[in-house]
Amino acid sequence: MLTVISPAKSLDWDPVDVTPTQPDFQDDAVRLAKTSRNLTLGALKDLMSISDDLARLNRDRFKAFEAAPDADKTKAAAFAFNGDTYQGLEAKTLSDDDLAYAQNHLRILSGLYGLLRPLDAIQPYRLEMGSKLKTRRGKSLYDYWGDTLAKALNDLGEAQNTDTLVNCASQEYFGAADRKALKLRVITPVFMEVKDNKPRIVSFFAKRARGAMARHIVENRVTDMDDLKAFNIGGYQYDADLSDSDEKLTFVRDYPSPK
Repeated sequence: MLTVISPAKSLDWDPVDVTPTQPDFQDDAVRLAKTSRNLTLGALKDLMSISDDLARLNRDRFKAFEAAPDADKTKAAAFAFNGDTYQGLEAKTLSDDDLAYAQNHLRILSGLYGLLRPLDAIQPYRLEMGSKLKTRRGKSLYDYWGDTLAKALNDLGEAQNTDTLVNCASQEYFGAADRKALKLRVITPVFMEVKDNKPRIVSFFAKRARGAMARHIVENRVTDMDDLKAFNIGGYQYDADLSDSDEKLTFVRDYPSPK
Protein backbone atom coordinates (compact mmCIF):
# COMPACT_ATOMS: atom_id res chain seq x y z
CA MET A 1 0.00 0.00 0.00
CA LEU A 2 1.00 3.58 -0.67
CA THR A 3 0.02 6.40 1.68
CA VAL A 4 -0.27 10.15 1.18
CA ILE A 5 -0.42 12.84 3.85
CA SER A 6 -0.65 16.63 3.84
CA PRO A 7 2.21 18.97 4.75
CA ALA A 8 2.01 21.44 7.66
CA LYS A 9 2.07 25.21 7.94
CA SER A 10 4.36 25.18 10.97
CA LEU A 11 7.98 24.08 10.63
CA ASP A 12 10.66 22.68 12.94
CA TRP A 13 14.11 23.63 11.72
CA ASP A 14 16.19 21.96 14.44
CA PRO A 15 18.85 19.76 12.79
CA VAL A 16 18.39 15.99 12.49
CA ASP A 17 20.88 13.29 11.63
CA VAL A 18 19.45 11.86 8.42
CA THR A 19 20.70 11.81 4.84
CA PRO A 20 18.32 13.90 2.71
CA THR A 21 17.26 13.15 -0.85
CA GLN A 22 16.45 15.41 -3.80
CA PRO A 23 12.75 16.17 -4.45
CA ASP A 24 11.48 14.81 -7.77
CA PHE A 25 9.83 18.14 -8.64
CA GLN A 26 12.58 20.49 -7.48
CA ASP A 27 12.49 22.42 -10.77
CA ASP A 28 8.76 23.03 -10.34
CA ALA A 29 9.35 24.26 -6.79
CA VAL A 30 11.93 26.74 -8.09
CA ARG A 31 9.50 28.03 -10.73
CA LEU A 32 6.67 28.43 -8.22
CA ALA A 33 8.97 30.15 -5.72
CA LYS A 34 10.03 32.62 -8.43
CA THR A 35 6.40 33.33 -9.28
CA SER A 36 5.55 33.83 -5.61
CA ARG A 37 8.51 36.09 -4.85
CA ASN A 38 7.32 38.51 -7.53
CA LEU A 39 4.01 39.10 -5.77
CA THR A 40 3.52 42.25 -3.73
CA LEU A 41 3.23 41.91 0.01
CA GLY A 42 -0.48 42.63 -0.22
CA ALA A 43 -1.00 40.05 -2.95
CA LEU A 44 0.88 37.42 -0.95
CA LYS A 45 -1.17 38.26 2.12
CA ASP A 46 -4.42 37.86 0.17
CA LEU A 47 -3.21 34.71 -1.60
CA MET A 48 -2.72 32.82 1.65
CA SER A 49 -5.04 34.79 3.97
CA ILE A 50 -2.20 35.55 6.37
CA SER A 51 -1.07 38.47 8.52
CA ASP A 52 1.38 41.17 7.45
CA ASP A 53 4.15 39.56 9.50
CA LEU A 54 3.59 36.13 7.96
CA ALA A 55 3.42 37.66 4.50
CA ARG A 56 6.82 39.31 5.06
CA LEU A 57 8.28 36.08 6.40
CA ASN A 58 7.13 34.06 3.43
CA ARG A 59 8.11 36.73 0.91
CA ASP A 60 11.61 36.56 2.39
CA ARG A 61 11.53 32.77 2.19
CA PHE A 62 10.60 32.85 -1.49
CA LYS A 63 13.32 35.42 -2.19
CA ALA A 64 15.88 33.20 -0.45
CA PHE A 65 14.71 30.04 -2.24
CA GLU A 66 17.53 28.42 -4.22
CA ALA A 67 17.63 25.86 -7.01
CA ALA A 68 20.56 24.04 -5.38
CA PRO A 69 20.66 25.06 -1.71
CA ASP A 70 23.41 24.12 0.72
CA ALA A 71 22.53 21.30 3.09
CA ASP A 72 22.34 23.63 6.10
CA LYS A 73 19.49 25.52 4.41
CA THR A 74 17.31 22.43 4.04
CA LYS A 75 15.74 19.71 6.16
CA ALA A 76 14.14 16.35 5.42
CA ALA A 77 10.41 16.93 4.85
CA ALA A 78 8.97 14.49 7.40
CA PHE A 79 11.15 16.09 10.09
CA ALA A 80 10.63 19.70 8.98
CA PHE A 81 6.83 19.76 9.01
CA ASN A 82 5.54 20.23 12.54
CA GLY A 83 1.73 20.18 12.51
CA ASP A 84 -0.78 17.81 14.06
CA THR A 85 -0.31 15.13 11.39
CA TYR A 86 3.41 15.03 12.09
CA GLN A 87 2.85 14.69 15.82
CA GLY A 88 0.93 11.55 14.93
CA LEU A 89 3.60 10.35 12.48
CA GLU A 90 6.49 11.00 14.90
CA ALA A 91 9.16 10.56 12.24
CA LYS A 92 11.95 11.13 14.77
CA THR A 93 11.11 7.86 16.51
CA LEU A 94 10.87 5.70 13.39
CA SER A 95 13.66 3.16 12.96
CA ASP A 96 16.08 3.35 10.05
CA ASP A 97 14.29 0.39 8.45
CA ASP A 98 10.94 2.12 8.89
CA LEU A 99 12.26 5.31 7.32
CA ALA A 100 13.61 3.32 4.38
CA TYR A 101 10.19 1.70 3.94
CA ALA A 102 8.44 5.06 4.24
CA GLN A 103 10.76 6.50 1.61
CA ASN A 104 9.31 4.00 -0.87
CA HIS A 105 5.69 3.96 0.28
CA LEU A 106 4.80 7.30 1.89
CA ARG A 107 4.38 10.59 0.05
CA ILE A 108 3.66 14.13 1.22
CA LEU A 109 1.49 16.25 -1.08
CA SER A 110 2.84 19.80 -1.32
CA GLY A 111 1.66 22.97 -3.01
CA LEU A 112 5.25 23.99 -3.76
CA TYR A 113 7.04 20.66 -4.21
CA GLY A 114 4.17 18.60 -5.60
CA LEU A 115 5.06 15.24 -4.12
CA LEU A 116 7.71 14.65 -1.48
CA ARG A 117 9.37 11.58 -0.04
CA PRO A 118 9.86 11.71 3.75
CA LEU A 119 13.59 12.35 3.42
CA ASP A 120 13.42 14.85 0.56
CA ALA A 121 15.26 18.07 1.39
CA ILE A 122 12.99 21.10 1.54
CA GLN A 123 13.61 24.78 2.14
CA PRO A 124 11.36 26.77 4.49
CA TYR A 125 8.13 27.74 2.75
CA ARG A 126 4.40 28.10 3.07
CA LEU A 127 2.14 27.66 0.05
CA GLU A 128 -1.16 25.86 0.52
CA MET A 129 -2.41 23.66 -2.29
CA GLY A 130 -5.67 25.60 -2.43
CA SER A 131 -3.86 28.86 -3.22
CA LYS A 132 -5.09 30.61 -6.36
CA LEU A 133 -1.57 31.32 -7.60
CA LYS A 134 -1.64 32.30 -11.25
CA THR A 135 0.96 30.62 -13.46
CA ARG A 136 1.30 29.90 -17.16
CA ARG A 137 -0.63 26.69 -16.55
CA GLY A 138 -3.71 28.30 -15.03
CA LYS A 139 -5.26 30.21 -12.16
CA SER A 140 -4.47 27.86 -9.28
CA LEU A 141 -2.01 25.26 -8.04
CA TYR A 142 -4.53 22.59 -9.04
CA ASP A 143 -4.20 23.90 -12.59
CA TYR A 144 -0.43 23.99 -12.28
CA TRP A 145 -0.03 20.39 -11.12
CA GLY A 146 -2.79 19.04 -13.40
CA ASP A 147 -2.46 15.26 -13.67
CA THR A 148 1.27 15.26 -12.82
CA LEU A 149 0.90 14.06 -9.24
CA ALA A 150 -1.64 11.37 -10.11
CA LYS A 151 0.70 9.98 -12.77
CA ALA A 152 3.62 10.05 -10.33
CA LEU A 153 1.56 8.06 -7.82
CA ASN A 154 0.58 5.60 -10.55
CA ASP A 155 4.25 5.10 -11.38
CA LEU A 156 5.10 4.61 -7.72
CA GLY A 157 2.35 2.04 -7.33
CA GLU A 158 3.69 0.13 -10.30
CA ALA A 159 7.25 0.30 -8.95
CA GLN A 160 6.13 -0.98 -5.54
CA ASN A 161 3.78 -3.57 -7.03
CA THR A 162 0.65 -2.21 -5.36
CA ASP A 163 -2.65 -0.90 -6.69
CA THR A 164 -3.85 0.65 -3.42
CA LEU A 165 -3.43 4.17 -2.06
CA VAL A 166 -4.42 5.10 1.49
CA ASN A 167 -5.46 8.74 1.53
CA CYS A 168 -4.48 10.28 4.87
CA ALA A 169 -4.36 13.78 3.38
CA SER A 170 -6.91 16.57 3.65
CA GLN A 171 -9.47 17.19 0.91
CA GLU A 172 -7.56 20.33 -0.09
CA TYR A 173 -4.38 18.40 -0.76
CA PHE A 174 -5.77 15.16 -2.13
CA GLY A 175 -7.67 17.27 -4.64
CA ALA A 176 -4.34 17.77 -6.40
CA ALA A 177 -4.27 14.08 -7.32
CA ASP A 178 -6.45 14.10 -10.44
CA ARG A 179 -8.93 11.28 -9.82
CA LYS A 180 -9.55 10.76 -13.53
CA ALA A 181 -5.84 10.12 -14.08
CA LEU A 182 -5.28 8.20 -10.85
CA LYS A 183 -5.41 4.47 -11.53
CA LEU A 184 -4.92 3.36 -7.94
CA ARG A 185 -7.70 2.16 -5.68
CA VAL A 186 -8.20 4.82 -3.00
CA ILE A 187 -9.04 4.07 0.63
CA THR A 188 -9.75 7.04 2.89
CA PRO A 189 -9.66 6.62 6.68
CA VAL A 190 -12.02 8.89 8.62
CA PHE A 191 -11.57 9.53 12.34
CA MET A 192 -14.45 10.56 14.57
CA GLU A 193 -14.95 11.40 18.24
CA VAL A 194 -18.13 10.27 20.01
CA LYS A 195 -19.68 12.77 22.41
CA ASP A 196 -23.23 12.53 23.75
CA ASN A 197 -23.63 9.43 21.55
CA LYS A 198 -22.95 11.50 18.43
CA PRO A 199 -19.86 10.81 16.29
CA ARG A 200 -18.25 13.86 14.72
CA ILE A 201 -14.97 14.85 13.12
CA VAL A 202 -12.77 17.10 15.24
CA SER A 203 -10.09 18.55 12.98
CA PHE A 204 -7.29 18.62 15.55
CA PHE A 205 -7.78 14.97 16.51
CA ALA A 206 -8.42 13.81 12.94
CA LYS A 207 -5.17 15.33 11.64
CA ARG A 208 -3.14 13.66 14.35
CA ALA A 209 -4.89 10.34 13.75
CA ARG A 210 -4.13 10.50 10.03
CA GLY A 211 -0.45 10.84 10.88
CA ALA A 212 -0.71 7.95 13.32
CA MET A 213 -2.38 5.84 10.62
CA ALA A 214 0.49 6.59 8.24
CA ARG A 215 2.89 5.46 10.95
CA HIS A 216 0.82 2.31 11.57
CA ILE A 217 1.04 1.42 7.88
CA VAL A 218 4.80 1.98 7.82
CA GLU A 219 5.65 0.20 11.06
CA ASN A 220 3.48 -2.82 10.32
CA ARG A 221 4.16 -2.94 6.56
CA VAL A 222 0.40 -3.02 6.05
CA THR A 223 -0.65 -4.62 2.77
CA ASP A 224 -4.25 -5.75 3.33
CA MET A 225 -7.56 -4.39 4.52
CA ASP A 226 -7.70 -6.40 7.74
CA ASP A 227 -4.41 -4.95 8.97
CA LEU A 228 -5.61 -1.48 8.04
CA LYS A 229 -8.81 -1.97 10.02
CA ALA A 230 -6.76 -3.19 12.98
CA PHE A 231 -5.54 0.36 13.62
CA ASN A 232 -6.21 1.18 17.28
CA ILE A 233 -3.73 3.91 18.20
CA GLY A 234 -5.16 6.50 20.57
CA GLY A 235 -8.17 4.34 21.38
CA TYR A 236 -9.73 4.36 17.90
CA GLN A 237 -11.64 1.31 16.71
CA TYR A 238 -12.92 0.46 13.24
CA ASP A 239 -16.69 0.98 12.90
CA ALA A 240 -18.22 -1.04 10.07
CA ASP A 241 -21.61 0.66 10.35
CA LEU A 242 -20.15 4.11 9.73
CA SER A 243 -17.86 2.91 6.95
CA ASP A 244 -18.63 2.90 3.24
CA SER A 245 -17.64 -0.53 1.87
CA ASP A 246 -13.87 -0.49 1.53
CA GLU A 247 -13.49 3.05 0.18
CA LYS A 248 -14.09 4.93 3.42
CA LEU A 249 -12.95 3.31 6.65
CA THR A 250 -14.34 5.03 9.74
CA PHE A 251 -12.64 4.79 13.11
CA VAL A 252 -14.29 6.08 16.28
CA ARG A 253 -13.44 6.63 19.91
CA ASP A 254 -14.96 8.37 22.90
CA TYR A 255 -14.20 12.08 23.01
CA PRO A 256 -11.01 12.38 25.08
CA SER A 257 -11.41 13.79 28.57
CA PRO A 258 -9.45 17.00 29.30
CA LYS A 259 -6.13 16.30 30.98
